[in-house]
Amino acid sequence: MVEQTIALLHWFGRLRIRWEIRDDIHEAFLKLACSLICWRRLQTAFR
Repeated sequence: MVEQTIALLHWFGRLRIRWEIRDDIHEAFLKLACSLICWRRLQTAFR
């Protein structure tokens, strides 16, 4: 499960290579990516 989540996070280019200097911006993109992954999983689970 962990490996699959990390692989899904690598689909987001801004998380693959860290361009942001500030940590809080990088963390915000990480949280947004995790939210999108959860949203997509929930959409497919309830179809």
